[in-house]
Amino acid sequence: MSALTIRKLDPSLKTALRMRAARHGHSMEEEARQLLRTALETASAAGESKNLLQAIRDIVEPIGGLDDLELPLRQPMRDPPDFR
Repeated sequence: MSALTIRKLDPSLKTALRMRAARHGHSMEEEARQLLRTALETASAAGESKNLLQAIRDIVEPIGGLDDLELPLRQPMRDPPDFR
């Protein structure tokens, strides 16, 4: 099993985790494991694991998509600065 250390944890967040763990009858460590597991499973089920291109397409498809996007013509490159 792997170990994870979380530094600079806000004291109020730690207190909330401790209280939540006590309500569920778990250690803080077990409660944190369950929270991470639930968050990652939810994110995966919601499709957050898709790549960036697909995420962008999902946003722009309802408003016309990428196919009709007009890209500006490229301009010639500038000369590099002369530092002499």
